[in-house]
Amino acid sequence: MAQTDRRDAPGLPDFSLLKRLARDQLIYLLEQLPGKKDLFIDADLMSPLDRIANVTTLKQHEVDKLYKVELKPVVSVSDQLCFLIRPRIQTVKWIADVVKSDKAVGRFRRYKIIFTPQKFYACETVLEEQGVYGDVTSDEWEFYLLPLDDDIISLELPEFFRDNFLEGDQRWVTTAGSALRLLHFLFGPFSKVYGIGRCAKMVYESWREQVEDGEKKAQNPDIGNVFLIDRDVDFVTPLCSQVVYEGLVDDIFRIKCGSVEFGPDVTSTDKSLKVMLNSQDKVHVGETQRKKEIWWEKQRKKKRCGMDIKQMKAFVAEELKGLKQEHRLLSLHIGACESIMKKKTKQDFQELLKTEHSLLEGFEIRECITYIEEHINRQVSMIESLRLLCLLSLTENGEAYDYGIEHLLSFANLRQIGLLVEQQPGETLTVMESKVGKLVNDKTAGKLTDAFSSLAKKSNFRALSKRLMLIPKTGEEYDLRVPRDMAYIFSGAYIPLSCKLIEQVLERDGWTGFEEVTRMLNGHEFAVTGGNSGTETRNKTDPQRIILVMFLGGCTFSEISALRFLGRERGCKFIVLTTAITNSSRLLESLLDNQG
Repeated sequence: MAQTDRRDAPGLPDFSLLKRLARDQLIYLLEQLPGKKDLFIDADLMSPLDRIANVTTLKQHEVDKLYKVELKPVVSVSDQLCFLIRPRIQTVKWIADVVKSDKAVGRFRRYKIIFTPQKFYACETVLEEQGVYGDVTSDEWEFYLLPLDDDIISLELPEFFRDNFLEGDQRWVTTAGSALRLLHFLFGPFSKVYGIGRCAKMVYESWREQVEDGEKKAQNPDIGNVFLIDRDVDFVTPLCSQVVYEGLVDDIFRIKCGSVEFGPDVTSTDKSLKVMLNSQDKVHVGETQRKKEIWWEKQRKKKRCGMDIKQMKAFVAEELKGLKQEHRLLSLHIGACESIMKKKTKQDFQELLKTEHSLLEGFEIRECITYIEEHINRQVSMIESLRLLCLLSLTENGEAYDYGIEHLLSFANLRQIGLLVEQQPGETLTVMESKVGKLVNDKTAGKLTDAFSSLAKKSNFRALSKRLMLIPKTGEEYDLRVPRDMAYIFSGAYIPLSCKLIEQVLERDGWTGFEEVTRMLNGHEFAVTGGNSGTETRNKTDPQRIILVMFLGGCTFSEISALRFLGRERGCKFIVLTTAITNSSRLLESLLDNQG
């Protein structure tokens, strides 16, 4: 949504410093293995690495050849092998096999493992168990934070969600705490820290443990307040179809590390093209047309002033260069929009949105169930069907569906994490269950009625929705061209619970009066005054109007758009720090069992 910031809105910190620090440390680590070397890189590190240090930079520091880690015998003939990897046991075992294979044929090489963002004890144990601990040197590349945009920073840890919220593996908590410590050191001190969720509390405690007493901080803070929020505080928002542009592009083409690859159907050529995306992209036709008009006006003025041929050539070369680039980007975005429209039309997108909005509002549930049944019967998409079932479950407080024995483990995961929720024994039937009861003679609908009490925990979405007024009043015309609240990101149907919660807590300066809400969200809320309390001048100084929001378990482009809107309305700026950018597909896929 193209909107202008308020004139008094503060400027954002320059996060390019994070890239420079990461690049300098990586170069230092590579130089610890002097001479030519081949570099093996984890597949999911290739895109982040490209944003930090390109191939040319690596070559300048004696990296000869680059390989993707593929867990198969290496073909490198170099005498020095360097491995840039995530701290995963499977990958470490593969490296141990490489070393043992070389030993078996009497080949001598030097091996260095660079773990990022940190090294885990379990990885060192594997090297020791495999008998290669003394043959390998290891180090840590403390690459915690990747700026994706002026106001988006990512840890690029998509596994954080499953590891922490499903498996109960808290190994990434320290990593998140270290990321906060780095921001605190470079851009703090923070005035106040708010949070909700069990993981949020652990990350806060980890960060505080890492901050040394009297640690030197920036004298003039760039960031005032911080909000930490767990992903499981709000599962409804990521399950809703995204309609903001970045969200649609992410759903269809998948945005990786702030860039997207458009295929031939978008580029109108036989080649694919990778494009960097950020909030400064000029994707609106009106904006480009306005610039063209300004350009022609400049040309007419300069013509009246009298230019010779040489001056005219220079003028055209300088002025047209930017316009040509904008025209090229505009063509790509138009092609992307056309592709999105085709795919969404095929999936009957309007009917899908209508069903979602009805679920959110709690109306016409029988029709929603019928739509979901048809969606499953047509086998449109397993992930889409699961998404709708989970949304139905969360908004109506319980449901289940027999998707077949081959998916039992996947459903167990969904229940355990809370995406499929419990109908409490003895509780009054929900609207959804009573409606399904009338459909029991229908074979498909009958499947929706079984095992209500077998699910894991209760959802309070309907009560939270009323308490926080997440659904705009029905019957009112909502002009998306002039949005009046954060609901615009879902076509006026729903304000994201996560963003509404952040807005209310910041407005209240804490959780006072929100006891009922926190109880329904399973608590673990906190509000702590930071080290800058003595200079507290809330809503007056620029740092106090820069708010860092950390999503633990991922956030969506919809939530980012909502916070940007809130910032524009209130004359402040939100910086989104997330463990990864997510959407409904990635969230659900991370929970599926291998055979699911």
